[in-house]
Amino acid sequence: MPEDERPPAPADLSADERLAVLARGGIEVEGRMPWSSNATFLVHVALGQRSLRAIYKPGAGERPLWDFPDGLYRREAAAFELARATGLDVVPETILREDAPFGVGSLQRFVEADFAQHYFTLLEEEAHGPALRRLAGFDLLANNADRKGGHLLVDADSAIWGIDHGLCFHESWKLRTVMWDFAGEPLPDEVLEAAARAARRLPAPLAALLSPGERSALRRRATRLLDRPVFPCPDREERSYPWPLV
Repeated sequence: MPEDERPPAPADLSADERLAVLARGGIEVEGRMPWSSNATFLVHVALGQRSLRAIYKPGAGERPLWDFPDGLYRREAAAFELARATGLDVVPETILREDAPFGVGSLQRFVEADFAQHYFTLLEEEAHGPALRRLAGFDLLANNADRKGGHLLVDADSAIWGIDHGLCFHESWKLRTVMWDFAGEPLPDEVLEAAARAARRLPAPLAALLSPGERSALRRRATRLLDRPVFPCPDREERSYPWPLV
């Protein structure tokens, strides 16, 4: 095929183009992802000459949890909207699809990553420090209750992405993370700017994905970060680490 007739590779698509493919493209299931506690599928999404792979999490495949309300797929999309609205941009493009093969669920761009890498290996590279702190700050806003080491992916351009955000946005403080290495450090300016945006106003696409209580709790967390602009320390009275760690 001549070079100018080849469809663009996913890496060559803009964020808006990726979102368009996710929102309107035809979905073909490639297979189920291993080691997932809930139903999670790798899919191929195509819209005209543009296509990409994505992770599909149908609401019908969620197991009930005693400490979280249902709708984990909705929080996956909310995490992307929060990252986009605050300018942190640490979550791959994620949308909701009503017409997906197994019913309504989240559809997130699949990150072609070096899967041998995780938080603990990335931490060894000083150059990754700003990106890791950005993600740790995002987790404070999102109230991430499940930041495992393997939930951080580094792509071919050395960009670090956070995935698996179904256990976020609880109304009660539930931060469980492996990213405690920055405890006591001042929050980066970009995290404080993100908190200020969230404290002022939640954009409609994000607000629509959260309950009234979740919206209020998010704004309270943002305000608290502005009042005490440091990374917190793990609470010995609470479960502060996820399991497994990776």
